[in-house]
Amino acid sequence: MAKAEYIQRGDNIDYTVTANVAYMEIVPLVSRIGVALAEIPEGETGTLTIVGAFRLPALTEKLDVGQAAYWDKTQNAVTGTSGANTVPAGTVIAAKEQAGTSALVRIG
Repeated sequence: MAKAEYIQRGDNIDYTVTANVAYMEIVPLVSRIGVALAEIPEGETGTLTIVGAFRLPALTEKLDVGQAAYWDKTQNAVTGTSGANTVPAGTVIAAKEQAGTSALVRIG
């Protein structure tokens, strides 16, 4: 039987960036987003959190509580629609009216 080795809780990960990343900047990963917990210089490894509730920039569309949220890598904003330029961001945790420019999202 295969065994696992416990490393950490997994809320935060080490990640090597390909461009400068600012504190609290959203970093799209392959199948989710992370949020930088400190500035990370290009080519360096820093800490991203991959869980938690955040207010994120959002496109002007209505979002409902419990709806899947996606990060649009082109628009740099949350959307409720999956597409070629999006990665899963998490779940909407507060209703957002169409005119709103931010959304409350539980990432992870």
